[in-house]
Amino acid sequence: MKKAIIIGATSGIGRGLAQLLVDNNYKVGLTGRRTELLNELKNENPDSFFINSFDVTDTKTAREKLEELTTELGGLDLLIISSGTGDLNDDLDFEIEKRTINTNVLGFTCVADWVFNYFEKQKFGHLVAISSVGGLRGSRQAPSYSATKAYQINYLEGLRQKATNLKYPIFVTDVRPGFVATAMAKSKLLFWVATVDNATRQIFEAINKKKKVVYVTKRWAFVAFILKRIPRQIYDRL
Repeated sequence: MKKAIIIGATSGIGRGLAQLLVDNNYKVGLTGRRTELLNELKNENPDSFFINSFDVTDTKTAREKLEELTTELGGLDLLIISSGTGDLNDDLDFEIEKRTINTNVLGFTCVADWVFNYFEKQKFGHLVAISSVGGLRGSRQAPSYSATKAYQINYLEGLRQKATNLKYPIFVTDVRPGFVATAMAKSKLLFWVATVDNATRQIFEAINKKKKVVYVTKRWAFVAFILKRIPRQIYDRL
């Protein structure tokens, strides 16, 4: 039986992936800040779910809790970083920007570094992280969200390069969703909104195929293609 940990399993994509992994014969460690929601999931399948509550922005505690959870699972094959935050911030409220950076950069990096080092020591493993199509260009409505997702995209590419040079079967998958029907979907211009079920099915398929980069849903690859090619003079006016 394979062992997985999901960072940010209390709602949305993380919760959906937790249920899907258990249905496919995984033992799953669940993390998040809201202990009561983790307990709800644990009660659904007490033999397959293992919980440990912590906030990824508390980096010292996060590393300790990941060690504890991995020991409880009896090893680790797969880690999914699904925790993240972001808000529309037209007024550039610094507290919103700071919260986004602390979660999407500091917390993300802490977990990614910990698990990559773990996989390097055991010489195999699979890191999956939920970044965003929003990381491909800047955003006047949510500057820190787009910037932190760009950081994640580039950091994951760096880890994938490290894994290739190590020549171990360590895989790094960058999942770039468009709009998914979760609390994170806050844009005023929502279109092509995927259900959580549809998004998690496509992510699980990408995990099984050891994909390097995947857009969710797949049609967002077309949006990404266009976004990356809009001239700066035009994009600045959007």
